[in-house]
Amino acid sequence: MTTLYGIKNCNTVKKARKWLEGNSVAYTFHDFREHGLTEQQVNEWLEVLAPEVLINKRSTTWKQMSDSDKAKVDAGDIAAIAAANPTLIKRPVLATGDSLQVGFKDSDYAGLLL
Repeated sequence: MTTLYGIKNCNTVKKARKWLEGNSVAYTFHDFREHGLTEQQVNEWLEVLAPEVLINKRSTTWKQMSDSDKAKVDAGDIAAIAAANPTLIKRPVLATGDSLQVGFKDSDYAGLLL
């Protein structure tokens, strides 16, 4: 099963969804804002992805976070902070049965899904 994680009004997520639909790839969309994320989900991603790949330190959410929460993330206590603030996650996250892809590049999606 392929799942695309993100927020529906993100332009990059929109591009990824358009690509998936245009290439007839069956997928489920999980909106962070509507459905949230669990600490367990974030921890599973962190088993595969480096924190700097998953966390978007250029996001508005990061910039508005308290220094103490930023320090927790930098110290590796990422799951609880990211689950509470899912817009910290770089978007989109594409999960296929055995792989994760962060961000969207049509060539990467084609190599993974076609």
